[in-house]
Amino acid sequence: MNKIYFDNAATTFPKPDSVIKAMFDYMSFKGGSANRGSSSTALQSSRAVYECRYEIAKFFNFPKSENVIFTNNITTSLNMLLLGIIKSDWHIITTSMEHNSVLRPLVKISEELPNVELDIVQCNNEGLVSVEKIKEKIKNNTKLIILSHASNLVGTIQPIKEIGKLCKENDIFFILDSAQTAGVIPIDMTELNLNALAFTGHKSLLGPQGIGGFIIDDKLNSICKNIFSGGTGSNSSLIEHPQELPDKFEYGTLNTPGIIGLLEGIKFIEKEGIENIKAKEEVLCQKAMDLLCEIPEVKIYGPMDAKKKTSTISFNIEGIDPEFAGFLLDSEFNITCRTGIHCTPLAHKTVGSYPTGSIRISLGYFNTIEEVYRFVEVIKELISRR
Repeated sequence: MNKIYFDNAATTFPKPDSVIKAMFDYMSFKGGSANRGSSSTALQSSRAVYECRYEIAKFFNFPKSENVIFTNNITTSLNMLLLGIIKSDWHIITTSMEHNSVLRPLVKISEELPNVELDIVQCNNEGLVSVEKIKEKIKNNTKLIILSHASNLVGTIQPIKEIGKLCKENDIFFILDSAQTAGVIPIDMTELNLNALAFTGHKSLLGPQGIGGFIIDDKLNSICKNIFSGGTGSNSSLIEHPQELPDKFEYGTLNTPGIIGLLEGIKFIEKEGIENIKAKEEVLCQKAMDLLCEIPEVKIYGPMDAKKKTSTISFNIEGIDPEFAGFLLDSEFNITCRTGIHCTPLAHKTVGSYPTGSIRISLGYFNTIEEVYRFVEVIKELISRR
């Protein structure tokens, strides 16, 4: 039985052949560490890192490639940003649909710094936040709004453009978690009035695991401390960590193979066309929801219009524990999906799937309509066994 991979919200699979080939070529024949010496291999690695910075800045329409920072994942990126900027007496706004990568750092900081106040705006039962509700929460000391572009649980796409406009009008910093959207939904940092964009390489950007980063504008950078220090390969005679970008936020040896893979992932997206990728995923997602809706025992959470969400679908089956369903899907039918709380407990409470959690499928560019039909037939078989 051929494997069906429906867990692209966790990490996309398979990766484009060009990603695998470029990483294999680097690790097999090139090597070298970026910004570490003047050997031909080191310079070759440095050029690849520079090219990836340039392509990322262009991809998200940000004018300065040196403001692109590489990290090992988006969780690290979010922690570096939040720990670096938040100060005592700040009021911060986020939503009830956030991943723990946003919520946990915010809660930790609000508990440790004096007079830091955190407001979590309640979204509706489809996971959509109201711009008016955010507006009502703004105070004189509101300094930051941070949220996910789309939910990792139900895929709901938030009204980012309107929120960005609100932030600009009120001189509030705006940080976006793009884990679920970068590579499948166009993101224009300038148009959206973003001060920082956190991204991960291994989801819809089609790169490998272990590479992520953020883009930070000069205004936010001016108040953002570097929370780590170490070797940068530049200004090495100084015992203080450099404050020039990108070295201010990069320390130690970069993940050059990961950066090379990410670069090829972005090139693949640009070649295929991000609009074409989203359109294909919309077709698969809508078909899956339509077919699942025909099954009385299935309850789907979140929006039912694929144009209003990413290709992530969370649902439960009456009379079957989601964790057990996931076990059966994997062990008997070779179908990979995700079950449980998905690192987003408040989102489950918001859409009504707490405390059991849900079954989550997330379709990708390399999935097929035939796989969707087969999956739905398997769900029917599971129900017939109850």
